[in-house]
Amino acid sequence: MSILVMLLGVALLFFLIIKFKLNTFVSLLIVSILVGLFLGIPWVKVPTVVEQGIGDQIGHLAIIFGLGAMLGQLISDSGAGFQIANTFTKIFGRKYIELAIVLASFIIGLAMFFEVGLVILLPIVYAIAVELDVSFLYLALPMAVSLNVAHAFLPPHPSPVAVAGILHAQLGKVLLIGLLCAIPVVLIAGPLYNHFLMKVYPQVYRKNVQIEVLGDIRIPHSNKSLPTFGISIVTATLPLILIILATVGKYLLPKHNALSTIIQFIGNPDLAMVISLIFAVIVLGLGRQTPMKKIGQSMERAIKQIAMMLLIIGGAGAFKQVLVTGGVANDISTLFLHLNISPLIAAWLIPAILHFCLGSTTVAAMTGAGLVAPLALGTGVDPALMVLAVGAGSTFGDHVNGAGFWMIKEYFGLSLKEALATWSVLTCVTSIVGLAVVLLVSLFV
Repeated sequence: MSILVMLLGVALLFFLIIKFKLNTFVSLLIVSILVGLFLGIPWVKVPTVVEQGIGDQIGHLAIIFGLGAMLGQLISDSGAGFQIANTFTKIFGRKYIELAIVLASFIIGLAMFFEVGLVILLPIVYAIAVELDVSFLYLALPMAVSLNVAHAFLPPHPSPVAVAGILHAQLGKVLLIGLLCAIPVVLIAGPLYNHFLMKVYPQVYRKNVQIEVLGDIRIPHSNKSLPTFGISIVTATLPLILIILATVGKYLLPKHNALSTIIQFIGNPDLAMVISLIFAVIVLGLGRQTPMKKIGQSMERAIKQIAMMLLIIGGAGAFKQVLVTGGVANDISTLFLHLNISPLIAAWLIPAILHFCLGSTTVAAMTGAGLVAPLALGTGVDPALMVLAVGAGSTFGDHVNGAGFWMIKEYFGLSLKEALATWSVLTCVTSIVGLAVVLLVSLFV
């Protein structure tokens, strides 16, 4: 019965968001309250459960989420993102330009959200495609895959950080194994699948396509005004460097050692983001004679852009908490156990279904994580692998109910049919390849 209530709740959420066009956060709150009541949670306790879910979900995540947005904005405004892409283009040359875009996008994607990365990189990729006389889609699709995989798989992005908290996985381990898994996923779903798609659907790979939403493409920075490549790449990857340093130090350095304590302190995800942002303010802002007022305006603009997403994350936490308190998580876990499905496959399947129905990677990941949490505790599977399986599932089947789908359609200059045949199928491929890689890695971890 509880599973039926959950399915009806998911269907109602789908209806409210897609058909009724109601705000996602409001829809999540309404569905959370109704589902909680139908699951038998006393009506006087439902608001408390909802508040607990929101508070537990946002918690320190607000720090990482907010500082990550500020960092990405500074990287964009300073021209560091363009410098990374431009330098890799020169290093790899025309023959390997696709690989250069993939690598640059992946590095930039470590510090930026998917939508932000698209907006920043698309004008650059478009200009490169025109200059080299290659199809825009030839470079744009692998770029989008790189951003999408980094967003779904790797801390300090909010979704994998939040899922790691739900599943009690060590964040540093998620990052290390996530990098190991993300690289083959990006290469297979990016360049490899891109070349396959060019053969079976060549008409979509048009040259010199005019994309209205991109406007008049102009690179806003001269080479002399750009930060150096070294500064740019260090700034973009500093959170990654600090977190990995702390994870490695935990195993290599003696415990209760002064150096080890310092490394663990600066490698804490919250502190790593604070340090990285301060570093960016100094080297990309003040060090380049940018007024502090202008830097502050960039940071403020970044926060405004992610405010609603933070609320949506909280709403997903409320929905998750209601389902857990109402016993749905245990019932679904029991169902999958009886069906003798691998915990990793279950951790992929549930968010995959949720994402296909709801169109939100964040909602799918965190709701799915809450449902599979008992499996992670009861089967002995490494929680870090469970986090990555959830992340892979949460990217499955992006279509007309997702904001990212419409961004891709408009920014890539595609018709609705072309967007469904390219991007929607590609997200399915990315998700399935992600699961396959996680399953392969699980044989050795």
